[in-house]
Amino acid sequence: MAVLRKCARPMLASVFVTGGLHTLRNPERVAPAAEPVAAPLSSRIPWLPDDPERLVRVNGAVQLGAGLMLATGRVPRVAALALAGTLVPTTLAGHAWWKEKDPEQRDAQRTQFIKNVSLLGGLLLAAADTHGKPSVAYRTRTAAAGGRRAARRTRRDATKALSGAAGNAAGTVRSASASAQQAVTRSGSALKSWAPGAV
Repeated sequence: MAVLRKCARPMLASVFVTGGLHTLRNPERVAPAAEPVAAPLSSRIPWLPDDPERLVRVNGAVQLGAGLMLATGRVPRVAALALAGTLVPTTLAGHAWWKEKDPEQRDAQRTQFIKNVSLLGGLLLAAADTHGKPSVAYRTRTAAAGGRRAARRTRRDATKALSGAAGNAAGTVRSASASAQQAVTRSGSALKSWAPGAV
């Protein structure tokens, strides 16, 4: 399974590495397609540039960097999420097949759109992959359940200890009472023997 994972990551990342590099070298090629999403994105995310060419360069740089990180296995879950984030606007801007009038262009854009949706699914799987280790949510639930079990055990043990201590205390009181009674009886006997007419 580990071998498959090591092979699958570079395969999934390859399209982003090559595409990001190509976009960084020739941003003017895809900048016109980015115009419809540049303004809405920059209005919602203030640090993004509103110039389509600069936005395309940022997108290409993220795809190249995150693609290399995913391919080499460095923080692959974060890299996969970053790539998924770049893929959504790229797909909506570059492959809006529903806007095409020409049937051949429409089919070609639909194919590219579906390919990108498939890539998005692969990236989401890579982002959810925990390499055979339990997820943070599972570990949190397990730790909480273990804490509840430990608290129940502690309460049960404390109850036993308290009831045992109470029983020991009652036994000690009974023993002390019996000892005191015996002492009184012995004192009375000793007094009778010392002064028979005094008692």
